[in-house]
Amino acid sequence: MDGSHILVVDDHRDIRDPLAVYLKRHGFRTTTAQSAAAARDVLNKASIDLVVLDIMMPGEDGLSLCRHLQERGPLPVILLTAMTELADRVAGLEIGADDYVIKPFEPRELVARIRTVLRRASRVPKPLGEERRRIAFDSWLFDVEKRELIGEDGVSIPLSTGEFRLLQVLTQRPNLVLTRDQLIDLTSGRSAQVFDRSIDNQVSRLRKKIEPDPRNPRLIKTVWGDGYVFACEPRVVE
Repeated sequence: MDGSHILVVDDHRDIRDPLAVYLKRHGFRTTTAQSAAAARDVLNKASIDLVVLDIMMPGEDGLSLCRHLQERGPLPVILLTAMTELADRVAGLEIGADDYVIKPFEPRELVARIRTVLRRASRVPKPLGEERRRIAFDSWLFDVEKRELIGEDGVSIPLSTGEFRLLQVLTQRPNLVLTRDQLIDLTSGRSAQVFDRSIDNQVSRLRKKIEPDPRNPRLIKTVWGDGYVFACEPRVVE
């Protein structure tokens, strides 16, 4: 993990350069880029293991570059965002970013997140695409378009809006540990009325519907100190 090549993309030199120095001190190889165009040039010439990417940049913004990176193939991305950029954070996660850090941030926190994302990326497949409309997992068929969860007996199980969104997020990101903040952003776009406990309650309700034994879940597992993981390999049904 240490020795991984990190690309820092930020148009602010006073953030970009000190961050690169800090990452080098913690054992990472680091390259910087002041724009999306410069980042594309680096990516065409060098092997990069993870991109730290500012969202707000002149010209092509970070979300556009993030989308391009995901189209190229699996490459972990951590977004740097402002506190007010909620919609952009959600959009970034939806198009494939692995995590985000809100400015101003502690470099130590970013290093910890980089190591966590690199560790996950080394063993986790990429999320299923949004175009996958019918997904089979365990003994269930999840019809995203019809918003139905169907058991092996053919009976449809009703899902609340929150449960549907949660199951959609989980099945699109199998074996990926998602924090409560990420789940909140992806399912509801964090509002003043949504808290960590709400996600815990939704997980509990969904477990009661899909787990053989909700008290000992094997599909939606708790990762203590991190969040939840959908520990199942969904299969696309044509």
